[in-house]
Amino acid sequence: MRAYEVTYIIDPQLEDEQIDAAVEQLNQVITANGGEVGEIDKWGKRRLAYEVAEKNEGYYVVVTFDGENNTLDELDRFLKLNENYIRHIIIRRDSEG
Repeated sequence: MRAYEVTYIIDPQLEDEQIDAAVEQLNQVITANGGEVGEIDKWGKRRLAYEVAEKNEGYYVVVTFDGENNTLDELDRFLKLNENYIRHIIIRRDSEG
């Protein structure tokens, strides 16, 4: 497995419980597809650099995880299809050492 990091922006109009559920749902997608969730860093609401889907701010979350190609494919598909997630980016983390 390789180390990855996904940064995603959740719709800021959701309630706190819905945001927590969205974070948990994404973590379940990772684990259901053979991945292992590491650190979860909730940055909170921040102003966007430019308007996205008629929104000026979003709730930022960064998650580190280990996974395979199928984990990435399913995660990317899930994030594109679910309208609660405004934007996302998945990057491979450098190995230490």
